[in-house]
Formats: sequence, C-alpha cells, structure tokens
Amino acid sequence: MLDPAVPQLVVNARVLQFSWLPAEPDAAAALVPTGLRPHPDRQVFLCQYVVDDESQTSGFGAYSLTYLGLALDDIDPPPVGDTPGGWWTHYLASSPLVRAYAIARGVPAALGETRLELRGEQLTAETRTDGQPIIRTVSRVGHTGSQVRGGHHRYLTVWNGKTLSADYPYVAEPVTPFEVESVEFLAPEHSVYALRPANPLVICGGFYSPRVSFAYPPGPGALDGLGEVSRRPNG
Repeated sequence: MLDPAVPQLVVNARVLQFSWLPAEPDAAAALVPTGLRPHPDRQVFLCQYVVDDESQTSGFGAYSLTYLGLALDDIDPPPVGDTPGGWWTHYLASSPLVRAYAIARGVPAALGETRLELRGEQLTAETRTDGQPIIRTVSRVGHTGSQVRGGHHRYLTVWNGKTLSADYPYVAEPVTPFEVESVEFLAPEHSVYALRPANPLVICGGFYSPRVSFAYPPGPGALDGLGEVSRRPNG
C-alpha cells in the first residue's frame, strides 16, 4: 500500500470534467454531510478520466477513475482558481492501489471502471460498476491549440472524525470547441442517481483535455473552524 501522506503525480491523463444543475436538488444536497453546506444552486461536478500507462504516474500505475459530488458554499476556492470547494460523494477507481490510497485519505473510494472513446468529434465516456453502466456522457470535442489552463481544485474528506482539506494542482490543455451533448444516469437503484442532471440539461462549465497533469498533495490537513462532520453512507 502507498503511504497516504506521500504526494503522487499523474501526467497526460485523458480527462473530461464538467458540472450541472441536478434534477432533484434536495436529493443531491442530502448527500452532503451535516456540518457542510452545499452551494445554493446544488451544483454537481463530474470527472471521468483514464491514465493509459504506468509511466504516467509516480506510483499508481495505469488506472481509470470517475468521481462526482457537490460544490460547497462554505468552503472558499483555493488561492489559484475560482472553483468552489467540493465534497466527493462517489469515487470509482479501477485500481486497488488507488482505492487503498484514497480510502486512507478519507475518500469514499469503491470499485469502478471508466472508458473514454473518441470517434471523430464525438467523445463517449462511460462509467461501470460490477459490469453495469451507471453513467454515460457524450460530448462534442475539437482539438488542442495553444491554450493551457492551470489552477487548483479543493476537496474535503472526513477521516477519523476530522474534516480534511487538500488542494489538488493541475495543468490542462483543453480542446476547442467543447460541448456536452448528453448525460445519462443508467441505474436508478444506484446512489449516484440522486445526482442526475435536470432536463433540460444545464451545464455550469467544464472541459475535455487529452493531456492533463495533476498532483495528489501531501496528506490532507485538518480544516479548522468546522464542527463535527460525518459522512453519510452511500448505497
């Protein structure tokens, strides 16, 4: 098992990331634990990505991952970035090494597989658990140019009764154009279904890049100023 206090680096991952307004805001907000406040619009974020080769990581090896959750209202964005802090509700990783590392940092990691398939301008991303597709997204994507996007994303977790906060730096080469065409949640019995988007689909922002590099920082630090926070179990 990797030491959860040691940072890890990933380079040139294929990453799709965007956010939307949910179909049932109250059901989505119910996945945020007492002690934290979801963003007023209950914005949901999703990231589906693939690391194709072990040479792209400092210790994880090749893997795929889907994570999603809710933006938070009471957590400021990191110094470099304008994205609100986030609470992971689901974190579905193909690698047992990645899952063990994440769980030891308070992340709700579980088994899942993510596939990204690009045909012409159509990018289809599918997330599966137990061989069953649970999320499928379709986007129209272009090509990378000279634009480079960098910043940090802040995520909160709970470990041994403490609320932890960590900032994840990233550098991406996003494609242009980029448009999310559809988002399907395919398993009503799965707890991710509470996060499905409204109809019509309202996208709050996002990008696709075939080359994203990012780091898991040293072990997250305890977040001062919050009362007791406890994670609600997911089905």
